[in-house]
Amino acid sequence: MIEPCGFPLTDTALKRAALDYGDKARVSRHAGFAAFRAAPERTDGRLVLVETDGAMSFQDFAFSTGDTLILGRESAGSPGELYQAAQASVRIPMIRGVRSLNVVTAGAIVLTEAMRQIGAWEKLD
Repeated sequence: MIEPCGFPLTDTALKRAALDYGDKARVSRHAGFAAFRAAPERTDGRLVLVETDGAMSFQDFAFSTGDTLILGRESAGSPGELYQAAQASVRIPMIRGVRSLNVVTAGAIVLTEAMRQIGAWEKLD
């Protein structure tokens, strides 16, 4: 999670949203985009921006192990620094005239495809 977020990022809010799965998740908080980029786990992999005007459909993109999916705010989209830092951008095809999906839904759709491509589902067993 890169702060500031467009939603409450308190321990209570995260616990409520995570339901029974919160203890299974690894959540890292970063004070800003610069702190995120400087984090040790950011040394490998591409930043893949998921945005309504992404360069290609997520279904046509070749995801790799180590990719980090990054999504902007639902209300404002992604700031320019995300576009500049991303090595790739993908979009979810939408019916003309439909604005966008909820950020959690969009993230789940693209993450599911990325995990399928790299065989991550099989590693969960």
